[in-house]
Amino acid sequence: MKTNWNYPTLMWVGENRSGDISEGCKQLEISNPLFVTDKDLINLDMTNKIILNLKKEFPQVKVFSNFSGNPFGENVEDGVKNYNLSQCDGVIAFGGGSAIDVGKAIAFMCGQKRVIWDFEDIGDYWTRADSSKISKIIAIPTTAGTGSETGRASAIINKETGIKKIIFHPKILPSIVILDPVLTVDLSPRLTAATGMDALAHNLEAFCAPGFHPMADGIALEGMRLIKKSLSEVVKNGQNLNARLDMLVASTMGSTAFQKGLGAIHSLSHPVNAQFNVHHGLSNAIFMPYVLTFNKIEISNKIISICDYIGIEKSFESFVKWIMNLREELNIPHKLSDVIDKDKIDLDMLSKMAFDDPSTNGNPKKLNLENIKTMYEHSISGKLF
Repeated sequence: MKTNWNYPTLMWVGENRSGDISEGCKQLEISNPLFVTDKDLINLDMTNKIILNLKKEFPQVKVFSNFSGNPFGENVEDGVKNYNLSQCDGVIAFGGGSAIDVGKAIAFMCGQKRVIWDFEDIGDYWTRADSSKISKIIAIPTTAGTGSETGRASAIINKETGIKKIIFHPKILPSIVILDPVLTVDLSPRLTAATGMDALAHNLEAFCAPGFHPMADGIALEGMRLIKKSLSEVVKNGQNLNARLDMLVASTMGSTAFQKGLGAIHSLSHPVNAQFNVHHGLSNAIFMPYVLTFNKIEISNKIISICDYIGIEKSFESFVKWIMNLREELNIPHKLSDVIDKDKIDLDMLSKMAFDDPSTNGNPKKLNLENIKTMYEHSISGKLF
């Protein structure tokens, strides 16, 4: 199956569509692309085959891969230097959320005069940018979780403060997205599970976020149905291309839907990702039931609507039970203390960072430092509200 979508951007979907990257460059009038991927992916055969194919059409294509997961501002600066020295005119962002975030940030920052932190997702900070200097982006995800390929922001860590910042501009939404399930076949069961739970967190928090946005709600509901249908299957059988495509689609749907908002799952996760280099999808999965139960009064009716649509017994308790059973099936730890030594956790510092996180304002129940700290404490002890 092959089809093209135009919401929220042009999307080329189907098996082996990664072979169309050169055509995408031509459509966007990119003649000297910077291929951005991470340190792990650059060593894989599939990545090198794609680069070799690109070089047939674009012999001068340059590669930047000097970064790993949870990228820092310095990684973006290095990429911008490579981009400008090579006189590139577009970015191909290939990989998981970190690679796509770095690629988008390079395309954004290559012509800006201010530092990247001046464009944090606060108010109208994005208007400080020179929009005419933002380069075109082609995004090709190799994981099904972050949905960064359909997002208008990049998550980058400020090394000086240890805080993950959301850098936003409408024009860093990639112009072409290629969803090719073949690229995700070799993803390990562990990362398939963690990234899949990330996609679930995006769709779930978007649906539960306050505000009137029926389009986002509809997208989020269908995203959750696809995840229920295919996440367990794809962890068990990574060669199932139909299930792999379901998860890629659900991932893009989550990031499209969360334009409506996110919440405390992400507020709690971002400081842990920045301070302890814990995978974002894994931390989202760990925090999910603690945040759900904290928000119960405000979201019960919405959770029942989810149950009705995805085929679960219609009660808040049944939904939480499904989440708990799914995590157990996917070997997701129940407690934060299962992945971080609790003696190394500074609850006051994490709570302050979480409270200041942009996702906090989207939580259905108003948050303060005390109840953020309580959720962290419960995630360490394993106690649900």
